[in-house]
Amino acid sequence: MNIPALLRPSELFSHVSDEQLARLTQCASVRSLPEEAVLLKESEVSRDVYLLLEGGVRIQRKTPYGLFALAHLEAGALFGEASFVDHRPRSGEVITSAPSELLVFDAEALDTALHDDLRLHLALSWLFWKSLSTKLRQTNENLTWFFQTSGKPPVETTSHFQPGGDLYIDIATKRKLFTEMKLSSLEINFLSSLSREKVFSANQIIFREGESAHEMYVVLEGRVMISKFIPGAGEEALAFVDRGGYFGEMALIDNAPRSADAKAHEDGTVILAIPRDVLEGILDIHKVSSLRLLNVLCNLVASRLREIDDKIVTWFILAGGSGISWPAAQKRPGKTPG
Repeated sequence: MNIPALLRPSELFSHVSDEQLARLTQCASVRSLPEEAVLLKESEVSRDVYLLLEGGVRIQRKTPYGLFALAHLEAGALFGEASFVDHRPRSGEVITSAPSELLVFDAEALDTALHDDLRLHLALSWLFWKSLSTKLRQTNENLTWFFQTSGKPPVETTSHFQPGGDLYIDIATKRKLFTEMKLSSLEINFLSSLSREKVFSANQIIFREGESAHEMYVVLEGRVMISKFIPGAGEEALAFVDRGGYFGEMALIDNAPRSADAKAHEDGTVILAIPRDVLEGILDIHKVSSLRLLNVLCNLVASRLREIDDKIVTWFILAGGSGISWPAAQKRPGKTPG
């Protein structure tokens, strides 16, 4: 079977060169499974990555009220990359929902290939970052499916960047933050020089769901809450971002509106805003991309996906197995099991 020919049409692999595809081919094998076959078990320690060529898979969790489906994936979906990135156990069980054919990327072979080829490592890290960020956006947008009621507050489109007073953060303070992330000197200088500091009071909005995006952010001081209005439940905190944590990057990847709200969780929260062109300059896959920064972002997104999966299952259990409009039999846009 011509594996490069299977990968080339996929948008995920559009930035991967023919030579890199050939190297990835050496790490992959095709596997066929019948319907209702168990591919991965929840809490299993493994790191292989999968591309679904034909058929479908269901990602589910066991609960006191039976199985709960986190996602249904169809042909073309990549999954399993979160565990490859963060080395954590699988967050769900994966079952084929139809006779399926998969391309399996062996984790050990991938590790060797990425260690030997920096450009391939960059290309695959970029791929994983895009894939995980897309799934996190889908998850944020699909949260409304978990409740029977509908409706959401109107989106505010005005700017909310209103610092509580004049603020000056010297370059040395910025450099210390980026040095903690183990970035290179070039990356540290680049981000320190071109990021802009902003300060917020407790509960002050940084951005709202639905707004257009021109920057991503990193927390310098304080804490930021990422949240979403859930019909029938009100505001739900999706994540808390502390010093050194990035947020707001997804909208710069896919040029779509913000998928959640962000606001300061405490007084004196200071964030550094990194403009789109700066981020594109340091992460441009066609130039000299930052492997360290890509790895930081991949791990961040993988962690948030796992956190939201846990929240969803908790809601299902607290509702006594009811009140959530995403039963195992329904199809919704899918995402990774970790």
